[in-house]
Amino acid sequence: MTVLDEQGRPEPPTDGDELATLTGFLEFQRATLAWKVGGLTAQQLALTTAKSEMTLGGLVKHLAYVEQQWFHVVLHDREPLEPWKSVDWEADHDWDWHSAADHTAEDLVALWQDEVERSREAVAQALETGDLGQAAKRKPWRDDRTVSLRWILAHMVEEYSRHNGHADLIREAVDGQTGE
Repeated sequence: MTVLDEQGRPEPPTDGDELATLTGFLEFQRATLAWKVGGLTAQQLALTTAKSEMTLGGLVKHLAYVEQQWFHVVLHDREPLEPWKSVDWEADHDWDWHSAADHTAEDLVALWQDEVERSREAVAQALETGDLGQAAKRKPWRDDRTVSLRWILAHMVEEYSRHNGHADLIREAVDGQTGE
């Protein structure tokens, strides 16, 4: 049974196995981001705070990119799909952050949600033929190191946790909403 908190986020299981625990924390962090950007307009998603150029819209688009990069490109060795495929990353290595202002709030959230769903499917596909210790099919770095599915899931929990801290600060600056 899934337990939801007061924001509708699924609580990670307290007695789950390794997979349930890792994916439980990842789903909680994904739901936290959805909560932090929920109900905002494109203009609000484009606001910055302090000296940072970071926006909630850029954060959402960045996390959509990260979902595809780790679960599809690295884990399954698939070619990136659009909009990521045709980006000149050498010309703008932060394209995902910078280009978010060109989209509506609905488009950004839909892009992210689509990538999250595809990532869930990618994990399920990987687990049909292996366990959490299976190596990714593509090496993410130039030094010949590879990572496991376990590492990718733990890294994604870390990625969301870090950026959800940014989202807390930006959301408070946008409309005063605070929370966990």
